[in-house]
Amino acid sequence: MRLLRYVYSRLSEDLLLLALVFGFVLFALFTPLQWHQLHELVNWHTIAILGGLMVLSRGLEDSGALVQSGYWLLAHTHSERALALALVLFAALLSAVITNDVALFIVVPLTISLSKLADLPIGRLVIFQALAVNAGSAVSPIGNPQNLYLWQRSGDSFISFIWQMLPISAWMLAALLLITTLAFSGRQIDIHTLAAASPTRRKLFWVSLLCFPTFLLLLEWGFISLAVTGVLLLYLFCWRRVLQGVDWLILIIFVLMFVNLGLLAQLPFMIQATDKLLALPGGEITGTILLSQIISNVPATIFLAEFSQHWYGLAWGANVGGFGLAIGSLANLIALRLGKQPGLWLPFHAWSIAMLLISLLGAFLLMRFIS
Repeated sequence: MRLLRYVYSRLSEDLLLLALVFGFVLFALFTPLQWHQLHELVNWHTIAILGGLMVLSRGLEDSGALVQSGYWLLAHTHSERALALALVLFAALLSAVITNDVALFIVVPLTISLSKLADLPIGRLVIFQALAVNAGSAVSPIGNPQNLYLWQRSGDSFISFIWQMLPISAWMLAALLLITTLAFSGRQIDIHTLAAASPTRRKLFWVSLLCFPTFLLLLEWGFISLAVTGVLLLYLFCWRRVLQGVDWLILIIFVLMFVNLGLLAQLPFMIQATDKLLALPGGEITGTILLSQIISNVPATIFLAEFSQHWYGLAWGANVGGFGLAIGSLANLIALRLGKQPGLWLPFHAWSIAMLLISLLGAFLLMRFIS
């Protein structure tokens, strides 16, 4: 009963989940696929790996070490611009390791807490952290859900995926750092007081940190079940509260995305529309960017992967498509929601659309140079 009440409360609060459930009901009625075949539409390896990463990320978060590093950062930066650049780099690097969405749950509350210690442009910092996790996560196979999915579909090695994504990610991050330099002043930060951060749970931090490379090596060698099972058992017996803090309903959201988009891809008119979308100049890059502005980049990736095996074209387009409209990436919506600052939507879109145009230009130039 407690589980049912929890699911009901989340359904009533989470519009995305509610839309996916409603969409599933409609597609189940109007598509010929049998119920016992629905599981074939889900990439269960991606779901399992995402679950393992969520647990490891939660372990790092609960250790308190990342928040403590933020307080240290404020104590060692002396201007608004320097702090903004440091937070952007911190968010970008963190997102490449623990996924963009999870990184925001760490860096945005951290930034808001810093406002108690100094006068800072919190709203603008939150906007740039949303942009930072989109740029930083692009380089890594585990940086965001669309990369994780395409990495699994491509069958390439971890390093090979990074190498293919490095040009566009470096372009986006360099552009963002330049814009950050222009967007923040060199005004000195006046620190009112520097409160001590909460104590760090060192054992939890080091175990979680060391588990990341072990987890990735097992994935690289094809031992996905062993890696995920090992992580779950470790935290179940040693830090059960970490498992309780993971938002497991996110996995249900991704399962529903796979099922809904798999059913949608079977409709005849969608096949024709997708062929026209992928025939646009720029192919998969342009098509994924445009579709991301309508249904967000993760669903766009899952959907278009049914029609194209140009994995890196899809990956470049999905990551560039995270900029632009807020719907382009769930990370944008998470940052704006966590920020709790009035009037963020208009300035967010001003900076985000600028990043979309610059990143799109970079994608076309880089693809021409590389090819």
